[in-house]
Amino acid sequence: MGRAAVITDESAPPPPPGRPAPPAPAPVPRWRAALVPAVPLARVAVLRIVVYLFVIADIFLFVNDVVPHAEGDADLYRPLLLRRLLDLPTPSPGYAHALQVAIVAGCLVAATGRLPRLAGAVVALAFLDWVSIGMSYSKVDHDHLALVVATWVLPTVGAAGLRDRTRSEAAGWALLAIQLAVVATYFLSAVAKLRFGGWGWANGSIFAWAMTRRGTPIGRAMLDPPWLLRAGQWGVLLMETLSPLLLVLRGRWRYLLVATFVAFHAVTFAMLTIHFLPLVVCLLSFLPLERLTAGRDEQDGWDGKDG
Repeated sequence: MGRAAVITDESAPPPPPGRPAPPAPAPVPRWRAALVPAVPLARVAVLRIVVYLFVIADIFLFVNDVVPHAEGDADLYRPLLLRRLLDLPTPSPGYAHALQVAIVAGCLVAATGRLPRLAGAVVALAFLDWVSIGMSYSKVDHDHLALVVATWVLPTVGAAGLRDRTRSEAAGWALLAIQLAVVATYFLSAVAKLRFGGWGWANGSIFAWAMTRRGTPIGRAMLDPPWLLRAGQWGVLLMETLSPLLLVLRGRWRYLLVATFVAFHAVTFAMLTIHFLPLVVCLLSFLPLERLTAGRDEQDGWDGKDG
């Protein structure tokens, strides 16, 4: 039989003298530990703050057209499949404003760590409703997939403190769900490029067209020589195709790949002023965020292999 990994809480105090030690935790099969690794709850606590505060920024800065659309012409409303299946009505201005208030209030409570399941559930329902309304007017932003998933899975973890080093499979599962959504966004983007554009997408002039249409001075400077942008197209396609490596790599190799994707988004913004901030926020799920709240003794003992 294969060996099994055991999850332990190293911070638990020893039993009082004269009292028997508690029974050892049941061994966890290696396949389960590999698929859903137990990670420190502090990692989720940090990510939860970032995600919920970003959701507030998102509804005012990025998906900020829900209220204007609700106040505009209802004929422009073309509900997404989800809204059609649930038979949801065309949003009214009052409903859109109420939804906005619910998201802000829920995020502020959930970000503090209070009522993580209840407040998180309110945010998950309201934010999905908000995003589906905003994207029912002809434009769907694929960079929001992982963010929506994050709002649904983070409440399942429950209580998690910023200094809580207890390892939790629930935390590992929630992070894995976000990671899968991130990888799916990148990989399916490559699939869509080949499905609709074929190999001509990489060999064509899509980047040159983008630079002439909305390129910054930095982007337009890349128009000459022409091969430079074509090489960039192949590089983007290759990077998106290899995105599943984010799920396989560990330690510093994983962090290097995360940094590569972040650098890609930074370059995209510098050249085209197109951002993928919701996706960048969810890339944090691949990092050991508990390090941000660790004491010096804990940081000195970190080997960079966890995560």
